[in-house]
Amino acid sequence: MIATRAGAVAAARTDYAVAGALKAEVRGVSFYYGERQALKDVNLPIPERTVTALIGPSGCGKSTLLRCFNRMHDLYPGNRYEGEIVLQPSGVNILSRDVDPMEMRLRTGMVFQKPNPFPKSVFENVAYGLRLRMISRRSTLTERVEKALVAAALWDEVKDRLHQSAVKLSGGQQQRLCVARALATEPEILLLDEPTSALDPIATSKIEDMIFALKDEVTILIVTHNMEQAARVADFTGFMYLGQLIEHAATSQIFQTPKNPLTEKYLTGSFG
Repeated sequence: MIATRAGAVAAARTDYAVAGALKAEVRGVSFYYGERQALKDVNLPIPERTVTALIGPSGCGKSTLLRCFNRMHDLYPGNRYEGEIVLQPSGVNILSRDVDPMEMRLRTGMVFQKPNPFPKSVFENVAYGLRLRMISRRSTLTERVEKALVAAALWDEVKDRLHQSAVKLSGGQQQRLCVARALATEPEILLLDEPTSALDPIATSKIEDMIFALKDEVTILIVTHNMEQAARVADFTGFMYLGQLIEHAATSQIFQTPKNPLTEKYLTGSFG
């Protein structure tokens, strides 16, 4: 474990230098649910237009870290952040008290474990965030909704059902609709929290294909319990344990030659 925060950040940047520009940097982030500390001094660079996966046993802090990016924890009293999550190249600190949490939720679109379409039409689900941004011109909405559905690999399946209820879609279609809803506002980072855990293998494969295609357009941070999935879709992987980021590097290195014994134990099924 690296002794100092500065040393951790410097080492992380060296490890990720091959990826080019960074889209975001997690700098010394700790998080508290009331008195309970759930994250401990996490440092994580996130390269632009890549997929970074977070793996680790249940309760290790993966989803907690992910939800820091869009300030979801603000919705509950008693929660507290320390440190910074800095978006690049703007230099905006997502965790700053001076930043509007709603703005951050639009700039960092999130998709949850279970599909959660709104009880509205397919079109209105995708247009929801655009309306929050005060976009009302019909032609603009139509263009942006179609673009998002195409990006989420769903357009061909729903283009003749845009004004039907979204809850009539299959589970896999609903999850891709939630991705389209997140993409419509053109977020800087797409956050995926166990996006396929409730889906069958065919729907899972479609989501993974979509993730692989999307990284050309948007930076992706995904939480997954499925190590095979991380190996398939992620360019970089971070292993978390007991609220700490134990190791992070190129996915091939993490899975083939992990440097930390804890990472190796997790990958070989010795715990977690």
